[in-house]
Amino acid sequence: MSKNVTDRVILKEVYKIYYSDFCNFDKEKPSRDTKIYVPIDCELIARNLNLDPEIVFGRLYYHLNQKHGYKQEDGTLIALFAKQIGSDRHVVQFPLLSAVLAEHEQSYLRFTIPLFLSIIALSFSIAAYFNT
Repeated sequence: MSKNVTDRVILKEVYKIYYSDFCNFDKEKPSRDTKIYVPIDCELIARNLNLDPEIVFGRLYYHLNQKHGYKQEDGTLIALFAKQIGSDRHVVQFPLLSAVLAEHEQSYLRFTIPLFLSIIALSFSIAAYFNT
């Protein structure tokens, strides 16, 4: 059975692969329609994570986009992931992805650091118990 990766892992992989593309946008010779919407390759991401490409697409489009996309006061929809923006297909709104990933990283650390410290404290307690 294939592993089921977290949203954090998928977003981190997208960020890792496409950060340089986002930064290297050239207004004089644009490689895509806009700077903030970066086209991604779900198959490449899936291959790197050992997943089916439809899982990556589905998680981005049906889950993460619904969870993190929003509507502005003027009614404009801001999508984390869109099937198409202009002539670009399968795009992520990179600044929003960056913010969402930062939140996921913060939550991960908020959970793992106390857990790690608790395991260390428990280890010291067990060692002290057996040394008495």
